[in-house]
Amino acid sequence: MANHLTPEEVAKETGIDREEVIRICVEEGVPIYHGKIDKTLFQATLEAVGTAAPASRS
Repeated sequence: MANHLTPEEVAKETGIDREEVIRICVEEGVPIYHGKIDKTLFQATLEAVGTAAPASRS
C-alpha cells in the first residue's frame, strides 16, 4: 500500500475536496513533493487541526 499519494488520491481517501487538501497542505506546512503527499503526515495534521475525516480504507 502506498504512503505517498497525489492530492486527488488523498481527497478520495479522506472525503475532502482536492483543492481543500492542497490548501491544508500549504497552510499547515505539509510538503507536496513531486506531486505527492505523505498520507500519514496529512492525516496527523488533520487530527492536530481538528478537521474530522473518515478513517482510511486499508
